[in-house]
Formats: sequence, C-alpha cells, structure tokens
Amino acid sequence: MKNDMVIVLAPDSFKESMTAKEVCEAMEKGIRKGNPDISCIHVPMADGGEGTMQSLVDATGGRVHTLKVRGPLGNEVEASYGISGDGVTGILEMASASGIHLVAPVHRNPLITTTYGTGELIRACLNHGVRKLLIGIGGSATNDGGAGMVQALGGKLLDADGNELPGGGGALGRLASIDLTHFDPRLRDVEVEVACDVTNPLCGPQGASHVFGPQKGATPDMIQQLDDNLRHYANVIQRQLNQDIVDVPGAGAAGGLGGGLMIFLGGVLKKGIDMVIDYTGLEEKVQQADMVWTGEGGMDFQTQYGKTPLGVAMVAKKYDKPVVALAGRIGDQIEVLYDKGIDSIFGIMPCAATLAEALAHGPENVERTSENVIRLLRSVK
Repeated sequence: MKNDMVIVLAPDSFKESMTAKEVCEAMEKGIRKGNPDISCIHVPMADGGEGTMQSLVDATGGRVHTLKVRGPLGNEVEASYGISGDGVTGILEMASASGIHLVAPVHRNPLITTTYGTGELIRACLNHGVRKLLIGIGGSATNDGGAGMVQALGGKLLDADGNELPGGGGALGRLASIDLTHFDPRLRDVEVEVACDVTNPLCGPQGASHVFGPQKGATPDMIQQLDDNLRHYANVIQRQLNQDIVDVPGAGAAGGLGGGLMIFLGGVLKKGIDMVIDYTGLEEKVQQADMVWTGEGGMDFQTQYGKTPLGVAMVAKKYDKPVVALAGRIGDQIEVLYDKGIDSIFGIMPCAATLAEALAHGPENVERTSENVIRLLRSVK
C-alpha cells in the first residue's frame, strides 16, 4: 500500500443515523488516523430513493430549502427541495410533499390523496430559475397519475360541466377535458429526469393500482375503481394530447406520477443509481483514485438489485479499482456481492447493541472501522 494513495468515498446514507456526506466525513477521519498522507475524494451517493436529494445537493455544494405545501390529504406539510451549487438544477423527492409516511395508516386512501404538493415543489424550483429538474418518485401515498401536480402547475382538469376536479385518483373517472392554457410556461425550457426503478405500466394487473394500491390503503373495490379511472385519464390524454401511456414501462410508478411526468413535463425515466452516478461525476473521480470505498446501513443479497454499493462497484471495476464496503448490518448471502465487484465488506458494529445505540454511534463506528481497515492495508507489504 502506497502512502500517498487517493481513495474515493462514495457511500449511501446510513438511514436514521448519517447522511451520505456524514458517512464520508467519518470515513475520512478514520482513514487519516490510520494514514494522514492519504487523500480522500468525497462523493455522497444515493440510489434514487430517500436521501437522493440530500446527496445530490451535498455532492454539488448546493443548498436545501424548505417550503410549506399541500400534503397528500390536503393538509399543510413542510417539505424540502434542493438547488445545486451552480443554481442550474432543482432536486426534489416527491415523498417529501406527497409521501406515504405523511399519512397515518388509518387515514390512507388513494381515492383522495393528491400529488399537488409535488407540483408546488416543482414550482418552487422554477422560481429559482433552474434549467433542469431531478425528481425522485419513490414512497408515494398517491394514485392520481400526477393529476394534482398538473393542477399545482396551472393545468385544469375539468368534468363535463367545466368544474375543476377535486384531488385524488377517485375523481379521475369524471375527467372530461384537460386545459393547459395556464400551465407553467417555464417548463418548456426545463429538462426533467426522473429517478424510477420500477417498470410497471400505468394500468392493468401489473399497473399502479393493482400492484401498489394495497400498501396505500386501497381495498379490492378501490383498486378496480382506481385502475379504471387511470385508464380513463390515459384515454383523455391520448385523445387531447395524442400520447398513449397506458402500457409504457414506468408510467405506473408512484401511483402514475411517472406517466404524468412523462406526458406533462417531458420527463425521462432513469434508474436512480445511474442518475446519481451521472450527476455526482463519480466515474471521472474514480479514474483518479487508487481505491473506492462505499457502503450503506444494511447490506445483503438485495444490494445487488440497483442499490448504491453495487452501482459504485460497477463503476470502479470499469477501471480495475479495488472496492471496500462498510455496513451497519451485514445480512444474508453477501457472498454474491463478491462476484459483482465488491472486494471486501466490513461490519462497523463493535459489539451487540440495540438499534437505537447503533444509530446513535454510527459516526464513531464508521470512523473506527475505517482506521482499522487502513491499518490492515498498511501492514501488508
């Protein structure tokens, strides 16, 4: 091991313990305790889910803003969005405004939950003069096809009598026409990329309502109504806008918000980890490094399915860089990851502990483990 080596630090967040940026900081503290001559390049990562906005803001030297918006049930909630350091890109997670965590299980009802607040976050980004939007759409409480978002951005969804539809997927069956006369014109000049890791179509047995409706509180009768309503919504879109989204892969993501973003904002759906890799410049930084470190709160066989450590490892292996991963919890069948680019995995826990203790002591555990790994590497001649 050479003393002046360069290590790229590209972890995900350790949920409820550390942001990805904080993991990077803890890793570097431990590494430099083991060898102060090592240089570290911080690349906070995410896979498109929770924490993506924070990671991209941190990676670009940007800023997080908060805003009171309309929540899934129409009540006011405090949501957040980010603006990149250069001011060009707005970054948001729909779950911040329209997420299922904002609705208590007893109140979950996709007939009435709306994406209106997500539209308000988009509008807030536009007010900063952004030219690009990066939108994560996991964790939704909604099944409205993005209808609420369209309304928040100035579109009108009208019934046969010319009245505006109320929020929620339950009202879409009454949709007669879509009026985009006052739809925010700034969107014409904004590029939109959507972090989406599901390929479900809008409607049918594999569509938004049947697959994801139950976890949002839909009964079997509701599911059929919601599916029929989304199909009707898609038919109106096809008739008026000449675009068919019923069977488009990913259109069913986030209760049809994937389809709504494609149709009304020209959104392009990408795998979450691929989008983050692009916008953090990970590949260019890996080329400069001698080694790459990654990690997340828990790693097991599921890590191979689009999670951050595997995405980072695949980039590293393009340039034949060794990969070390740190994890708060090591689960079943991690050996499958060794054949996919991760060279070694280290658990950070020093002893048995409660979950609360593990979360509270995350930074010091990452720091200590990082120092130990470096001391091991230094001992190998």
